[in-house]
Amino acid sequence: MRMSLGLTFRAVKVLWMVNLSRQCSHGSIGLFVPPSPPVDPEKVKELQRFITLSKRLLVMTGAGISTESGIPDYRSEKVGLYARTDRRPIQHGDFVRSAPIRQRYWARNFVGWPRFSSHQPNPAHWALSNWERLGKLHWLVTQNVDALHTKAGSKRLTELHGSMHRVLCLHCGEQTARGALQERFEALNATWSAEAQGLAPDGDVLLTEEQVQNFQVPPCARCGGPLKPDVVFFGGTVHPDKVDFVHRRVKEADSLLVVGSSLQVYSGYRFILTAREKQLPIAILNIGPTRSDDLACLKLDSRCGELLPLIDPR
Repeated sequence: MRMSLGLTFRAVKVLWMVNLSRQCSHGSIGLFVPPSPPVDPEKVKELQRFITLSKRLLVMTGAGISTESGIPDYRSEKVGLYARTDRRPIQHGDFVRSAPIRQRYWARNFVGWPRFSSHQPNPAHWALSNWERLGKLHWLVTQNVDALHTKAGSKRLTELHGSMHRVLCLHCGEQTARGALQERFEALNATWSAEAQGLAPDGDVLLTEEQVQNFQVPPCARCGGPLKPDVVFFGGTVHPDKVDFVHRRVKEADSLLVVGSSLQVYSGYRFILTAREKQLPIAILNIGPTRSDDLACLKLDSRCGELLPLIDPR
């Protein structure tokens, strides 16, 4: 696969120039989705039986559910960020300790935000929202920070790693909307411009150090402290209260379905261990192997958006 994605940003006015060259017939919506075999009718029947027997189903989703909405993930073979570039995600400690690193992060995020925030739910997100509406879904836990489940209408939802659509002050804890911060960025950087290459799972893009140097980052409007997206960066930890809350939801459930996650990150994997301890049946829908394949009674290698809409939750 060959891919070139050029992004140009000028403050207040955004111009996206996308040039995609690839050897694939799925179109742009499948750009970051790894290859998968055709849906197996027998596997569909097995998942249908699993869902039918579930009365208090807990679903855990990961980046693989959002790749069909055009958001890349980190680990997918050939199409994930790690496979396409040598870039690695920002570390929590670096962000907190270094003003220059925060400046670089926010400059890249500023350029990437219009596109990232415009992504929409795909059929998998809508299917899970419908399962909740019909009473099938006991709770939904997502490791994603893209807010696509919220956009699809899910209410019984825990965003395990937070949401890029919120901003948090590191000093006073004030929460604000990311869209409001974008307006402050635009006002401070009216003459700043940048061209970027590449798109990351967390919504930012690649910029050179020279492009970043003159970018201005506003402080917290309440106390003047540094701002951070309300997400758990790599190296950070999920708040213990949130972890305890999800553990309780798992213990209330009678089955667990993993959708679009390799479960490589412990913050999500630990809930699979809790489900195993409770002897819950576990099904996994993910293209490629996961950390918990040996714990699952059912493993499916299909696109989330192709398979989940085929399941009748009633």
